Parts: sequence; structure tokens; C-alpha cells
Amino acid sequence: MPMVIAIDGPAASGKGTLAKRLAAHYGLPHLDTGLLYRAVALTVLDAGCDLDDKAAAARAAATLIADRLADPRLRQRAMGEAASRISSVPAVRAALLAWQQRFAGGESGAVLDGRDIGTVVCPDARVKLFITAAPEERARRRHLELTRRGETSSLSAILEDITARDARDAGRSTAPLKAAADAVILDTTDLDADEAFEAARAIVDRTRSH
Repeated sequence: MPMVIAIDGPAASGKGTLAKRLAAHYGLPHLDTGLLYRAVALTVLDAGCDLDDKAAAARAAATLIADRLADPRLRQRAMGEAASRISSVPAVRAALLAWQQRFAGGESGAVLDGRDIGTVVCPDARVKLFITAAPEERARRRHLELTRRGETSSLSAILEDITARDARDAGRSTAPLKAAADAVILDTTDLDADEAFEAARAIVDRTRSH
């Protein structure tokens, strides 16, 4: 039976890093579903359209190809904010839902991380994790990540962005950010990357054995 690992959580919780490491550990393909939304937002902006143009966002989502996920501009901080804005458009979510489910439906299974994987995209996933951390710690991590990339950023501004994204993601009417009822919640506030990985791996192994 294919093993699908669904990993959800708010921005900068560490879910992406964990998903990559778990995918490598178990030999599964990995999809950072946030990149899909970033790619749609970037496509809208590249076309000269406004992020509030729902028709443009829907067109971009319906025609999205995998090659767009390799664009380095998707990793820019502004793209995270842009993705959060267009992710509330129902037509965008519907198009990308089909995209994600095709990816998860492969013979080997997959690891997907995002905000509604366990609740909407893969509700029947064998393993569901919800990764969280205190907003202040998530802001610190994102600030460190950007600094390492050579990007100038303000810790207070990042915390403000994260708080706003949390509220928007949790408050949207379509597929709001929340832990699935059968997800295991892992708080990484006081864990480093290796400790978080070991904790997540133990959860996956324990879940698989039942």
C-alpha cells in the first residue's frame, strides 16, 4: 500500500525541512505545495496583473506546469505573502487540489507539506503530522534563513507578516489551516532541526506499525 505522509503547519514552522528529510529517509517523492501557490502568484505578477484579480489567478492555476516550481524567485519573502493572498481564491485551490492529488497518487506514495494536506488534499493519508512553533521562534528562523541568503530583513516585520499570514490562512472559508482530527501535533519551538526530524521519524514509524 502506498505511503502518503501529510505534513501541515503554519509558515516557518519547519515543516518543509522535515518533509524533505522524511522523503529522503523513506525514499519517497516530495512536494512543497506552498511552491504551487507561489508559482501561481508569480505567474499573475509576471503577466502584469494584480494579485486580487481572481480570474487571472484562476487561469494561472489551471495552466501551471511543474517547470515553474524551479524558479528561484519563488523563494523570495514577498512570494510567501503573495501566495497567502491568492490561496484564498476557490478556483485556485480547486485547480491546485487536483494537481496535488495527482502527485500523491503515485505508486510509491509521497510526502506533501502545506496547510491543508491532511484535511483536504490527502484526508486518507496513512501518516498525518501538524508541525507548529511559537510565532516568535518562527520569525527568528525565517529571519536567520533570509540573512543567510544575503537578504536584508527586519525581525519585527517578519513577525508581523507571520502573524498576518496565520490569521489569513486560519480564517479563510475554503480549506482553512488547521490540524486534521487524526494528525499528530509536533511543536518544534524548542527543537533543533535534527531533534525535530528524529521526533517526526519516530511518529511516522509508530504510525506505520499500527
